[in-house]
Amino acid sequence: MSAPRATYRLQMRAGFGFKEAAAVAPYLARLGVSHAYLSPIFKARAGSPHGYDITDHGELNPELGSHADHAAMIETFRREGIGCILDVVPNHMGVGGADNPLWLDVLEWGPESRYAGWFDIDWEAGDDKLLAPVLGAQYGEELRAGKLRLKLGDDGTFAVWAYDSHKLPVAPPTYPMILGHDAETLDRMSDRFLDLPNWRPQIAERALDLKAELAELVRLDPQAHAQLERRVEACNGDWRELDRLIRAQHWRVAFFRVAEDEINYRRFFNINDLAGLRMELGPVFARAHARVFEMLNAQEIDGLRIDHIDGLFDPKSYLIALRERGKEPFYLVVEKILAPHERLRGDWPIDGTTGYDYLNLSLGLLIDPSAEESFTAAYRAFSGVQDDFEGIARDSKLRIMDNEMASELAALGRAAARLARQSPLTADLTRAILQRAIKAIVANFPVYRTYVDLSGAISDDDKRDIAWAMARARRFAADVHPSAFDFLESVLRGEIKRTGAVELSRTGALRVAMRLQQFSGPVMAKGVEDTAFYRYNRFIALNEVGGVPDRFGIAPALAHRANAERAERWPLAMLAASTHDTKRGEDARARLAVLSELADEWRQLTAGWSRLLRARLGDVEGEAPPDRNDEYMFYQMLVGSWPMEMLEDPSNAVAAYRARLSAALQKSLREGKRNSSWAAPNPEYENAMQGFAAEALNPGSAFLASFLPFVRRAARLGAENSLVQTVLRLTAPGIPDTYQGCELWDLSLVDPDNRRAVEYRERMETLAKIAPRLEREQDRAELFAALMGEWRDGRVKMATTALLLGFRRKHPELFAEGDYQPIEFAGDDADCAFGFMRGDGRLRLAVILARFPARRERKPNWRAEARLPEGEWTDLFRGRRFEPGAPLRDWLGPLPVAALASA
Repeated sequence: MSAPRATYRLQMRAGFGFKEAAAVAPYLARLGVSHAYLSPIFKARAGSPHGYDITDHGELNPELGSHADHAAMIETFRREGIGCILDVVPNHMGVGGADNPLWLDVLEWGPESRYAGWFDIDWEAGDDKLLAPVLGAQYGEELRAGKLRLKLGDDGTFAVWAYDSHKLPVAPPTYPMILGHDAETLDRMSDRFLDLPNWRPQIAERALDLKAELAELVRLDPQAHAQLERRVEACNGDWRELDRLIRAQHWRVAFFRVAEDEINYRRFFNINDLAGLRMELGPVFARAHARVFEMLNAQEIDGLRIDHIDGLFDPKSYLIALRERGKEPFYLVVEKILAPHERLRGDWPIDGTTGYDYLNLSLGLLIDPSAEESFTAAYRAFSGVQDDFEGIARDSKLRIMDNEMASELAALGRAAARLARQSPLTADLTRAILQRAIKAIVANFPVYRTYVDLSGAISDDDKRDIAWAMARARRFAADVHPSAFDFLESVLRGEIKRTGAVELSRTGALRVAMRLQQFSGPVMAKGVEDTAFYRYNRFIALNEVGGVPDRFGIAPALAHRANAERAERWPLAMLAASTHDTKRGEDARARLAVLSELADEWRQLTAGWSRLLRARLGDVEGEAPPDRNDEYMFYQMLVGSWPMEMLEDPSNAVAAYRARLSAALQKSLREGKRNSSWAAPNPEYENAMQGFAAEALNPGSAFLASFLPFVRRAARLGAENSLVQTVLRLTAPGIPDTYQGCELWDLSLVDPDNRRAVEYRERMETLAKIAPRLEREQDRAELFAALMGEWRDGRVKMATTALLLGFRRKHPELFAEGDYQPIEFAGDDADCAFGFMRGDGRLRLAVILARFPARRERKPNWRAEARLPEGEWTDLFRGRRFEPGAPLRDWLGPLPVAALASA
């Protein structure tokens, strides 16, 4: 296995495909990257901006380039000494449209499709019809308006098209309804086909013959083709006739909001056009991974990143299957969100996570926990929000289960009730009461999911989390009979005997438990990260993927413990700062962290800004939209994302920033689902929010006169935090991952803003100028002093990245095998410093970081000293020896980081 030393994430899409990735390979090599880490590259829905909606696992995405382009990219990577890690998406496929042949086959043939079992479809719940929730309005309205039209394909097949974009194949046994027969024959044939299972094979065989005959006829006989087209137009001319044909199909086309109550296939979260796969089935696994294993065995790729591991029926078995199929060892990490108390499963055959746990840990070090009380009081006074985050998160999860994921909850209720009816001891537990109990349990679940499998084994960690959820659920839903919770607890723990209901199927019970496990993760994601994070705006820097908004900073001891554990158990885990899914860029979070040190000033300023803007808009009473909670979020968003080029001249590039901000505000409002939503947008409220933002950006306004001095200061101090964050990621135990473009400042807003095209030419030119001076140790002190003097252009971050990645390249053993030891600091302001040592017996590296830049600025004579072991310590940044006992303020100067090497 070619283990990575440092990865670099590239977002592949139309406009940045295989050729473009190959073109940046020399730059990545010079930066010090060992592996390019690619987003999905297999065929996806046309125009996909991300590639996670794969439609064919066996084909490369043609929008990224040809097979030759891909081969050339791999060859270029190898020539530059760069490996490749691929993002794999096992949980779901892109459906809808006309791109996925497997899904189209299921739509055409229904339960008889050879692929019907490959997707998580509940045919019974849909009366043997697959829901197709693709319409923008009620079915009847769109049908009468001509938005649904029958079409004849070039291959002689028929399909109903919605808006000319969603293909719904017509079942061949119903072709006679189009070709023309008497009504009695049609009714008899439809009855036999739909209702008599013993007729299906015969009907299907004759239907295939008819389908083949039509295809040949269309190809050879223009007159016949014209006649068929006339029949199609006749059908389209009578919406009642078209409705009759549609009702005979294996699909039910419907308004997209019908999915909330009646979806009968598992989705990725609540996204209708991403259908869940049954990856636990051998044929599905084999088909989805055949091309991946070809790439691994041909050494085209060196590792895999597994997307949304928690969506799978049995994550552990899936990971074992991956390992067993790979001929050679390969790097393997999973996208897994860990709660603060949760540990990564030690029995998973992986190298670690993709780094969301580390991301939030490093952010916590930059936040001053002593400000929590005053910061919370300021938020409550301004916004009027008195609820704590835990309550908001629980309510948001309940809302998701009542609305967007109500159909999944109902399916679980039905499954649990079927299981309960197997025994007289539990037969009186109705679907309704079990559904209420499941809802209460999931709303109070402290982690994404547990991992009981068909073996029935359960870990102590899972027992703890189930017990926690059960205790809270029983209190929360006290009107639900305790026996419902007793039953479900035994199911979730795989301990059916505890109920005394020995008649219950153990395998059936475990399957119910595993389906519930698949449900709790999406509810957590949609209820917490995509709802509560946009409702609880106390400090939006903490509202990050995998984050805990009510954990206001962390103690250094906790960070040391996590780093030491990672060094021991997961030395190859990824360390992320930004991803394609983070809510805001890494440097935006680092800048916002400064607010924790300026709590009193922040409280006064936000109150003043509100008065200025609302008075300007004629809202003297402060009651017009946006509401105070959204307004408070807006000010933080503005501080975090304010572009460097607008610090001096706010009119510079303001149009581009206004457009980016507008999109982020719209998404934030709709995700919060309080004053607007994706399902039911509120244009009046959204326009008020956008008008408020536009007024704030008006050059020369009284608001900007107050805001600009503050944001300039926050940006300057935030840059120090960013460098601390960068050095920490590049030296802590694990594999540092750099998200595309983030070697310069990253002040991105939520996606799609964080997926914008990267200007690599600028970065190549910048690195070409910096790299030679970095290689000369005697030039570094002068170089970094100059770069800190011009910190706004971000070159100091790039130089820091290149320097430390270069050091990792020269000393791979230190980071792959080195231990981790905390550094102690002495002095009145020792908590302003954080540091640790890495050592492998041959070389030691001491990393010293200065925290809390605003506090240090207020106290220029801050006192802290590092207690290092004896030896000659030379700073990589300054090219000179560290003086033992020297005050850090004097040694560090304006650069808040040091990396001291000692042989």
